[in-house]
Amino acid sequence: MLRIGTGARHGLRLGFLAVAAVWLTTNPTQAAPYADIVMDANSGTVLHSTNPDALRHPASLTKIMTLYLLFEQLELGKLKLDSDLKVSADAAGQSPTKLGLKPGTTLKVEDAIKGMVTRSANDAAAVVAEAIAGDEDEFAKLMTRKAQSLGMSRTVYKNASGLPDDDQVTTARDQAMLGRAIQERFPRYYKYFSTRSFNFRGQSIGNHNHLLGRVEGVDGIKTGYISASGFNLVTSVHRGNRYLVAVVMGGSSAGSRDARMRELISDKIAQASTKRTAPMIAEAGEAADRSGEAADRSGEAKVAQAAIKPEPKKPTKPTAKAKAKPEPKPEPQTEADEEAADSKDEPKFAVASISSSPVHLVSSPAQNAPAPARKAAEQPAIAAGSTEPIRPVLVKTLAVRAGGQTAAIAPLQVYQGASSAPVEAAQSTPAPATAAKPEPAPEPVPIAAPAVPAAMRVAQAQNVPAPTAASTPMPAAPAAKAQTHSGWIIQVGAYHVEQEAKQRLSAVQTKAAKVLTGADPFTEVFDKGGTTYYRARFAGLDRDKAEAACKYLKRNDVECVAIKN
Repeated sequence: MLRIGTGARHGLRLGFLAVAAVWLTTNPTQAAPYADIVMDANSGTVLHSTNPDALRHPASLTKIMTLYLLFEQLELGKLKLDSDLKVSADAAGQSPTKLGLKPGTTLKVEDAIKGMVTRSANDAAAVVAEAIAGDEDEFAKLMTRKAQSLGMSRTVYKNASGLPDDDQVTTARDQAMLGRAIQERFPRYYKYFSTRSFNFRGQSIGNHNHLLGRVEGVDGIKTGYISASGFNLVTSVHRGNRYLVAVVMGGSSAGSRDARMRELISDKIAQASTKRTAPMIAEAGEAADRSGEAADRSGEAKVAQAAIKPEPKKPTKPTAKAKAKPEPKPEPQTEADEEAADSKDEPKFAVASISSSPVHLVSSPAQNAPAPARKAAEQPAIAAGSTEPIRPVLVKTLAVRAGGQTAAIAPLQVYQGASSAPVEAAQSTPAPATAAKPEPAPEPVPIAAPAVPAAMRVAQAQNVPAPTAASTPMPAAPAAKAQTHSGWIIQVGAYHVEQEAKQRLSAVQTKAAKVLTGADPFTEVFDKGGTTYYRARFAGLDRDKAEAACKYLKRNDVECVAIKN
């Protein structure tokens, strides 16, 4: 019988530990490259970043874009929350995690949303992709095109779920941009990202995002994991008036990823601004023509693949080395095994670089592109995955002040020119009294009416600066009609930022062009409890049209109130 001395046993043990240490440091599934970013969403400033533009695999962060395109369909009225989506054999056959859908059955849109948000269900993502685009490959093209239109220039999608694909890549910065865009564009549907648990056909499904309810102000949005990416997380934080969107990619475990996110939030929340100054993220038009688009995306995918290959990992073949682990099951590939993979809660965090450099985002050049208001109702609905910009409806802004000072309202309502002119007129300083004395009152003489526009007469009567000729191109009669806003008004929302109210008007008019024919869109500013709001409203309707419009909008998940002016 062979006997081994104590010293020899210790030597063997040390040797084994040394071999294990070398294996752990060289195994690509244990050293997914790290990246992060913390963005002040109020100002658009990046407060912290590590490798923010380095290519990474998104894993189930992919489903954020899948949900973006689904929310777009809901907003356009092409789908409803209770719409039934068909489950194909391909969708049912997706790898876990999934809801366990059966081929030939159906899945309601709302269940698909909750299934993707909580369990990160891959079969639900495939069902949505097929419902919108016919098949998953075509849907991935729509996803990539939408990413490009949002400014996510380094992102390429290959499927709707985030399952391993060498060519499916993104960056921390692109994911932060998407995290902002989805809640700014779809505030009604973004609330689903805060779902803590989901009851589906007799089973309770918990959310993989363990920061919900545990970190103050966290309201979403999505986790992700495959072996090639490590543990990913996009988080949105609203704390008081401060608003952060943060991304962590390449965590060595779910626990260490979450700990890093808590640290970033704690360190940077105090630096966040309390006032909104950043423009909303808008969808820009394509710079290249359609003929070169496919070649461009193909070339981008090749560049992305070449850039990511030097990383110490190989996305689709990690299982061979994983068998060398002392655990009996293979290395987890997707979020199906995220909680099991995190059971050890490794304290280490794989960081490729600890450098941090603040940068500033550049807003989209198409953000403030004007369009004629009278053509807004004629614009076709924006197709899912399109790169068409969100076309704003030119509206007027009315100032409503408490305390009886309403003199600015009359000239403001008269104008029907550029959308910025009413705001400037309302906020301008009144002219000195002496300037108005030489022309007291005999202005409204019939013979002088053609020479002196109605807007100028009202401005002079109320001691405010008279508008220039460029700001009063409309005849007196239509201007007077715009001033009174006679009839009924419908309100479709109230927002802290005027641009959001205008975008709401644009979206509603696109969705309900028929029932809003002839309606006059405008915003109205008011103060409540020291906070400024902007009402999004349509005027120029009679009672029947106002009630019919509200009824139609409510059926399409748009809040609406009819008000007699």
